[in-house]
Amino acid sequence: MKASLAMDTALGDALRALIAGDAESESKPQPAGIDAVTPIGGGSISRTLLIESGQRRCFVKLHDPGLLDMFVAEADGLRALAACPALRVPRVVGHGRAGGHAYLVLEHLRLHGLREAQEVAAAGRSLAELHRITGQQYGWHRDNFIGSTPQLNTGRTSWPAFFATQRLQAQLALAAAGGHHGRLIAEGEQLAENLATLFADQRPTASLLHGDLWSGNAAIDETGRLTLFDPAVHFGDRECDLAMSELFGGFPESFYAAYREAWPVPSGYAQRRTLYQLYHVLNHLNLFGSGYLRQAQAMIASLLAEIGH
Repeated sequence: MKASLAMDTALGDALRALIAGDAESESKPQPAGIDAVTPIGGGSISRTLLIESGQRRCFVKLHDPGLLDMFVAEADGLRALAACPALRVPRVVGHGRAGGHAYLVLEHLRLHGLREAQEVAAAGRSLAELHRITGQQYGWHRDNFIGSTPQLNTGRTSWPAFFATQRLQAQLALAAAGGHHGRLIAEGEQLAENLATLFADQRPTASLLHGDLWSGNAAIDETGRLTLFDPAVHFGDRECDLAMSELFGGFPESFYAAYREAWPVPSGYAQRRTLYQLYHVLNHLNLFGSGYLRQAQAMIASLLAEIGH
């Protein structure tokens, strides 16, 4: 095997068998050999490889064998997103354990960033189409992950109750376990207990969400279609995806203008954006440390002021 990176024999055998037996391959039947293995970027949590076999190119993620469920959840989320015809989503080839690794094998796509005006506007409309896929309640049929953090998705019919318990209180519990106490936890719990005040009589549509939508998890494929990956899917308020997309740099303004034209955003979004971004800031606090503490505390204080506490 000509390769840029040697692989464990068991892992190599498992990947060869998976790629050769891929029933949905456009080029089947095909040789079972792997011609090249190249380490590539694009995986902040997992080790990532480009595997070439004949005319096929696959994107492979590797992690510790005990973390296979992270890949199973990712595959589940990708298949859910693929139900939206307006999106391009990398096809799941398979996943498993071999050679001391958990692995996830995906279709390799040629992608570029959101830069051309026409593509950016189309991407905004495509996200609105994703959000028009709806569920009967908020949550998901399984828990999954936000980054490497377990994300709880037990279904609820009340959106404020879901967000309080499955999002805010879950992250606050992790923060407390990590040694953060005092103001952050006390005021965070106060916010969670009074969350319904922020919504009054509003009941958001239970939209299918990407769940971790930032510029690093979105791109444009060779046909100009919005491509999403690395999801943390669930049914929830569509504003969650918009809020997350604005947290770390954001997309071009024309993306949001096209989204709003396709599906206007209710008044009061600026306030709810802070709430939805707080979940991700707390997650970053739990993943990366106290550099996010002041930001989280300031967001909580702002939201408490809005509800009169």
